[in-house]
Amino acid sequence: MSTETPGTGELNLPQQFLLLATNDKDGEPEVPPSVLKAGLAGAILAELDLLGAVRLDGKYVRAVGEPPPSDFQHQWELIHDKSRPHSPRRWVAMLESRAELHRVYEGMAALGVVSHVGEKHLGVLRTTRYPEKDHAPEAALLARIESVLNGSASDARTTALIGLVHAAGLTDKLFPGAEPGLFRQLTGDHWPSRAVRDELRMIRLAEAEAAT
Repeated sequence: MSTETPGTGELNLPQQFLLLATNDKDGEPEVPPSVLKAGLAGAILAELDLLGAVRLDGKYVRAVGEPPPSDFQHQWELIHDKSRPHSPRRWVAMLESRAELHRVYEGMAALGVVSHVGEKHLGVLRTTRYPEKDHAPEAALLARIESVLNGSASDARTTALIGLVHAAGLTDKLFPGAEPGLFRQLTGDHWPSRAVRDELRMIRLAEAEAAT
């Protein structure tokens, strides 16, 4: 697909996803940790796809060209240097990382979009939250998606974000009045979002098996 980079001052796709997946006031995720990590991994794949740095070649993800000018060169290098290719779902599983979650959040904190709030218990830092500091970026994202849901033309970045939000199960919370089938219709077979759904399905199956 054609290369598409974020506009000047625009958050990248992983940042946009985390912003929508985090409660504005208390800074806590709106979804379970497994969903947040899988969604972020899918957003990283989607960002690399938008940059033209990876592509879906049949059943496998392959790195393309040179390392992309982005915050996710490390992930590109992992894909590029693997001795054998992996499926999109497998890459979502491999790229899931608590450390990467905090890195992306901290990037938004450095931009003044969210605040870093650390909570200590008995002098030891136990939890970190990222409540919203500047609502303008999220408001712009929500308005853009609402416009697409109401019939406006979409761009590749907005389509990818809609697909990831849908895969993470955030649509009812963010857009409660929207027709459920509209999200799949708008995003089509967006392969990074499909990979997130597939990984979450595998996680649920494993959890169900462990509970029996």
